[in-house]
Amino acid sequence: MLKIEFIHPKFLPTWILILLMRIGVFIPFQYQVILGKIIGKVIYPFMSKLRATAYSNISNCFPEKKQPQVTLLVKKHFEAIGISLFETANAYYGSDRKIKKLFTISNEHHFRDALKKEGGIILLCSHFMPLMLGSRALLINNTIANIYRPQNNPLFDQVMVKGYMKNGAVMIKSTDTRSIIKAINNSLPIWYAPDQDLGINNSVFAPLFGIETATATATARLAKNNNTRVIPYSFIRTKNGYEMSFEKPLENYPSDDPINDAFITNQILEKQINRAPEQYLWIHRRFKTRPEGEENFYKYN
Repeated sequence: MLKIEFIHPKFLPTWILILLMRIGVFIPFQYQVILGKIIGKVIYPFMSKLRATAYSNISNCFPEKKQPQVTLLVKKHFEAIGISLFETANAYYGSDRKIKKLFTISNEHHFRDALKKEGGIILLCSHFMPLMLGSRALLINNTIANIYRPQNNPLFDQVMVKGYMKNGAVMIKSTDTRSIIKAINNSLPIWYAPDQDLGINNSVFAPLFGIETATATATARLAKNNNTRVIPYSFIRTKNGYEMSFEKPLENYPSDDPINDAFITNQILEKQINRAPEQYLWIHRRFKTRPEGEENFYKYN
């Protein structure tokens, strides 16, 4: 049940967005993509700080790209952001039937084989724009624990949690380590995206596109529980829908070297990003935490 505080006028824009999402879910996929690109082009001129963040990230990760190429990729990224509004609507309100028709699966046997064996499973993913829909798609045939970071907007956070739980997800906050370990020990697969800058605490520096990057050590620590297999997972938009793909479980992971484990995680991320670079979350300040003595990537803040 919604809290009485959500009736406050300050939540009116959120209610309007929710209404538009409920309507948008009925639009066919091809038209969602067209409308989403239009939305991305409309918001692009007004998001100066986010544009600057994306430009800094992309230009540093792809130094071989010239300025016009970087700018073009930033524009395509904003189109992907626009499309993600419909992808999120599909994740919360779309029917299983509609979503199932939109995606194909590659190498599902890696996941199915792991499910047949005792032990924990971490589906290691990264923050792509169809991230929410990729999580929902997993729930069609599986029970998954979603490890999530609460939204700043409490109304939208409640909508997100309810949207997943009604479709069978177990929702666990990223700060609730005890519940995460309990899920792993109960052999409940967890959906986990550790590719954000969480600060220097609980992170080590490891290369990402050749840049020393603060990388969470939690992935390796969690994988030490209950014979856990770490399976790279991605969900990327294609011309005709989406491709859900799994890779074989990581070997010799975790090790006794947290920097090496972080390097492996970042290599997986690089591989996924290179498949669809415009769909990655470039507006996040991924390189905010720098090694001592290095300059801030984001000089506008």
